[in-house]
Amino acid sequence: MKYGIYNAYWEKEWVSDYKYYIEKVKKLGFDILEISCATLQNDSLTDHQLLEIKKCAEDNGIILTAGYGPTKKQNVSSPDQHIRKQAIIFFTNLISKLNLMNIKFLGGGLYTYWPMDMSMPRNKQADVEHAVKSMQILSKVAEENDVTLGMEVLNRYESYMINTCTEAIDFVDAVGSSHVKIMLDTFHMNIEEDNMGAAIRLAGNKLGHLHIGEQNRKVPGKGTLPWAEIGQALRDINYQHDIVMEPFVMSGGTIGSDIRVWRDLMINPTEEQLDQDAKGALQFIHHVFERED
Repeated sequence: MKYGIYNAYWEKEWVSDYKYYIEKVKKLGFDILEISCATLQNDSLTDHQLLEIKKCAEDNGIILTAGYGPTKKQNVSSPDQHIRKQAIIFFTNLISKLNLMNIKFLGGGLYTYWPMDMSMPRNKQADVEHAVKSMQILSKVAEENDVTLGMEVLNRYESYMINTCTEAIDFVDAVGSSHVKIMLDTFHMNIEEDNMGAAIRLAGNKLGHLHIGEQNRKVPGKGTLPWAEIGQALRDINYQHDIVMEPFVMSGGTIGSDIRVWRDLMINPTEEQLDQDAKGALQFIHHVFERED
């Protein structure tokens, strides 16, 4: 298993200097930097700049993975056929950029939009059907570019379509692609799953990516989640894919608003303290996930 962290942990806006964080996570001992696709969703970065980011990652021995929460206009499950077509075009272009950067994984609520607007009408069955058909089209693009798409299981407050591992299995099976996998997240699992270990075992070889963070959105080890149980379940299914921390501890900015962090979750959220917590959490997770019982 390889371990990473999301660059948004240090930021209040989704767009940031990826090369800066590549060098930072290397020094902290991580294998992976997960980046937000916020910058990649338009033409603000040229191909040359994307290749510079790729080279920086290669020079530092860091693997890049990507995460994204689509907007309403990028919603592949929309009842509006025009929006679905535009969303497929958007993701096709995005996957091409990821391939250029040698990014092999894109995860998130890719089957819908995020965060959910509770005022919008919802027809879960119809929306899931739209999403499956759209993802079947995009899965071909993903296969051609060797980019795996992770269907993130989100809690009921952020999405209505896939809230449990069981629903994710049904969705992934319906799409039927080697490049469409389940993505679990311990924060969301803590809300929706009866038993985290059981959910991980249920996902089995369909689990393509794992986000980790405490129930309070802090780094692992600073909350109450059953990390020993989670680690044992990962060993039980012989999980060999990436594990990425996704903590959010700072209020303010677009990130604080989207994630609903209305107060700073640490006393002194300086960059130095954030670094120390991330490094300590990495050591903690290494110990818990890789120990031999």
